[in-house]
Amino acid sequence: MTTPRIVFPTGSDAGKALGAAEFARLMAPAGPFEAAPHLALAVSGGADSMALTLLAAAWARRRKGRITALTVDHRLRPESTAEARQVGRWLGQHGITHKILPWQGDKPTTGLQAAARAARMKLLAAWCGRHHVLHLLSGHQLEDQAGTVLLRLSAGSGGDGLAAMPLVQDLAAPGGTRGATSVRLIRPLLSVSEARLRATLQVADQAWVDDPSNRKPAYARTRLVAALAELAPEGVTAPRLARTARRAGQDRAALESACGAALARAVAPHPAGFFLLNWDLWRDLPEAISLRVLARLLASAGAREFGPRLAKVERLWQELRGAYPGRAATLGGCRIVAYRGGLLICREPAAAQEIVALTPGTSQVWDRRFSVRLARGAEFNGKCTVGRLGLKGISGLRRCMADPAAAMALIPAPARPALPAFRDLDGVLAVPHLNYTRFGAERRFLTTFCPTGGGRGGGFGPVV
Repeated sequence: MTTPRIVFPTGSDAGKALGAAEFARLMAPAGPFEAAPHLALAVSGGADSMALTLLAAAWARRRKGRITALTVDHRLRPESTAEARQVGRWLGQHGITHKILPWQGDKPTTGLQAAARAARMKLLAAWCGRHHVLHLLSGHQLEDQAGTVLLRLSAGSGGDGLAAMPLVQDLAAPGGTRGATSVRLIRPLLSVSEARLRATLQVADQAWVDDPSNRKPAYARTRLVAALAELAPEGVTAPRLARTARRAGQDRAALESACGAALARAVAPHPAGFFLLNWDLWRDLPEAISLRVLARLLASAGAREFGPRLAKVERLWQELRGAYPGRAATLGGCRIVAYRGGLLICREPAAAQEIVALTPGTSQVWDRRFSVRLARGAEFNGKCTVGRLGLKGISGLRRCMADPAAAMALIPAPARPALPAFRDLDGVLAVPHLNYTRFGAERRFLTTFCPTGGGRGGGFGPVV
């Protein structure tokens, strides 16, 4: 089948349409917004995202702004391209600009849903980064939030997991002309039921696309959402689960505030991508805060958005609090090493395997931790790439540096192998964090530590 499954509103949905004033109240906590805001909308064509698009378009027009609707064509079903085009025709009738973003390349044979979600967010965020759009809206609604809570419960998540999807979340947006930027993902409909959104489309006389894959029982999320009907007599309903997420989110915000203060007191971040943790100060923190500090550092140094699983972090946390470590540990792409009475948390060299090619005058993100830039006028032979320095690279530098001991003293030994190194056909070209360039043009090879990990936003940034 290559034609979309189109659903026309019938008026049978039991729900009250969402009006402009109520939608404005839902958007308000996600502000402030710039004058004449430009919003991007993730639009699959389903009822939720179509309702959001119409509401957001009216909201933006009243503020002399505009929206751009973005549909990711995953190309996982024969009709997906036709659906994306149909969405464009519908939105064109409302005067809404629409773009299709295809997911190209090979698709995984396992974990398809998770891979599709990751690809979708990457494509959406990259488009926003390229076009300097600060806000990306998503149509996740009440039942989606409830399903996420159940999924997190089944995985044994802690309080952060039960907070489920936040109203606002920072996303890294690689691919912009200025390197990595940040996009605010906003989910204004988390308290609104699917029935109300369908009623909103009924008022607008707007059809939507039905995606049968959303009902496949092979997916755990689908099974858990379907189980809500059986759990409702016991009081386990979507509104109550969403309230649980909201309360857990409030607790998370309070803990994050305390965590931020603890990070400022006990942690020294380094531009080379590692962290020095004052072990004595850290041990004296309340247990919930010290655990959160450790998780944040592992996520940031390990270049992971959410860091390792909580159970693994807890095991390491217990070991580190029990006694000053006598040996190094690894977790989540990080090395944790005793260092001068404190703890050094740095990138594990084997995890930093990415190599990116650079063009003069452009920026790239390397290892999800550094924005790297090759300035115009830089001299190199053949092509220029960035990858980890490695032990061989360190050995080579020792032979060609004028004062290798002084240079190496700038960075603790465990952190050196994972440093970003510029190379050309002749070998190591520049290692900015060791103040080394083969041609003596330090300002031509630039690196900035900008981790994507650290709990939805990276490093020491806020979590909303």
